[in-house]
Amino acid sequence: MELLVLGGTRFVGRAVVADALARGWSVTALHRGVTPGLPDAVRALHADRTDEAALAAALGDRRFDAVVDTWAGAPVVATTAARLLQGRAERFGYVSSSSVYVWGEHVDEDSPLVEADPSSAGTDYAADKRGAELGVLDTFPDALLARAGLILGPFEDIGRLPWWLTRIAAGGRVVAPGRPERPLQHVDVRDLAHWLLDGLASGRAGPFDTISRSGHATTASLLEACVAVTGADAELVWVGEEQLAAAGVEPWTQLPCWVPETGEYAGFLESDTARAAAAGLVCRPVRDTVADTWAWLQERGPTAQRPDRPVHGLPAELEQQLLAAP
Repeated sequence: MELLVLGGTRFVGRAVVADALARGWSVTALHRGVTPGLPDAVRALHADRTDEAALAAALGDRRFDAVVDTWAGAPVVATTAARLLQGRAERFGYVSSSSVYVWGEHVDEDSPLVEADPSSAGTDYAADKRGAELGVLDTFPDALLARAGLILGPFEDIGRLPWWLTRIAAGGRVVAPGRPERPLQHVDVRDLAHWLLDGLASGRAGPFDTISRSGHATTASLLEACVAVTGADAELVWVGEEQLAAAGVEPWTQLPCWVPETGEYAGFLESDTARAAAAGLVCRPVRDTVADTWAWLQERGPTAQRPDRPVHGLPAELEQQLLAAP
């Protein structure tokens, strides 16, 4: 297989490159040339893909068996790339997001989707991801859409699991949010990449919620794994949803990977992912993801924070306030 990865130097793209090389595929990665670390076996093409002329020049007249795009910005950029590759690639895979569903109405792949424009210069994350889907589908109607949810694993550049590992490694009493058995849904970035490339190789098409079943992990199993793999002298102090809300804690960002089970978040992290499972998605145990992420952090240190995402983690003063409450 001749694979083109648009990106390939960070988190999801990096995992796609690694999995493709492990299969013996020939891999080309098109990126700006800013982030180092591509394996020597990868053919690198350099261009700022927001510049259509530069992108076209970098691609030249090359042809590919398959393309993977992970773009998360303005939809017009993904739309343009797909159009430039028309007739020059057999298969197209786009790493989208479960954010494309109308908030509060996501049950499975047939749930309502947000309104979006494939020619947009950018609005919000949900509309941007859906707009990119539409732009890709306009050129590749049989594209494979991997609508990922919470993605964890080595080289994470959002800062969710790295924050929990770093905080727990520091030891002491640590705020643990909500109900310990609150079900989580996540996907290891390597499992996502492997499923995506399997799908491209087999001709799979359409949208799939590429995330574990609800309850594959829980808040407790995630945080207890962090304690175990770091070997830290940390005590998880479980704080209820009402107390967290009263203190003004922001779910998902200040307490990564967690949201309340009630109110506007009811049903979140509880979608039906049977379609992806039936199509071969296998999710490794959460402890394996946590252990490998910790090993990466120990060896290389965290990846630089993505500028388009908020900084994650509970401020120390807010944590102390919660821990001091009766």
